[in-house]
Amino acid sequence: MRKHIHYIGIALLFFLTSCEKVINIDTADGSGKIVVEGAITNESGTCMVLVSTTKQFSENNDFAGLSGAIVTVTEVGGPTTTLTETAPGVYQAPSLAGTSGKTYQLRVESNGQVFTSSSTMPEQVPLDTAFAKEEQLFGDTRLLVQAEYQDPAGKRNYYRFIQYVNGVKEKSIFIRDDGFSDGNKVKFVLRFFSDEDEDDLKVGDNIRIQMQCIDANVHKYWYSLDQSATGDNQSAAPSNPVSNISGGALGYFSAHTLQTREFVIQ
Repeated sequence: MRKHIHYIGIALLFFLTSCEKVINIDTADGSGKIVVEGAITNESGTCMVLVSTTKQFSENNDFAGLSGAIVTVTEVGGPTTTLTETAPGVYQAPSLAGTSGKTYQLRVESNGQVFTSSSTMPEQVPLDTAFAKEEQLFGDTRLLVQAEYQDPAGKRNYYRFIQYVNGVKEKSIFIRDDGFSDGNKVKFVLRFFSDEDEDDLKVGDNIRIQMQCIDANVHKYWYSLDQSATGDNQSAAPSNPVSNISGGALGYFSAHTLQTREFVIQ
């Protein structure tokens, strides 16, 4: 069965490929918490921070953006850039791009509260290829995408992949580290589970794969979110993922590299 995860930042489907999942909150007092979801990448036009609030469990999932925040991104030892609000709760710096090896600090001031985060952009590991292949999964033959890359030896690396099918983002979380593949040629299959046959990949589908090289804390965020969403944390109820935001906000800030491969399944 597909992993169904509700979205807090539903606007990310249109604005930011780096931000993805809703944070599940206890129904008793879950509304009104501030959520910060942001990224800076090695490509200009992708730096964006979303500032929003959570809602009551019974409310809809519309993006509750917070206007009027002061949002800055500072390169340690370098300049500070103030992001511009382009839509309610959406803050962008279209010309800002990061550099591998540099550390970036996020600061968000909203309604008298200050939230900060720091993330270091890793070196980019080249995505060699991505293609669709048939694979047996629970007795069925399905088409799945395989991404291949050479993991650098002697250095801990963390990866996140995002898959788009005909322009629609697959909701599953695809993350990997090199704990058991350090220095190896990696063939990573992006396995996901669908409720309906029509959701499976098929010949003629346009596939876009995005590969991110992320730091350890961002990997921890996505890993904990995935564990909570699938129930693998041995808890009866979903819990909040491990955030790298200080000051009491939910969410994350990621400085990561970005690569994309696009193809049509033949």
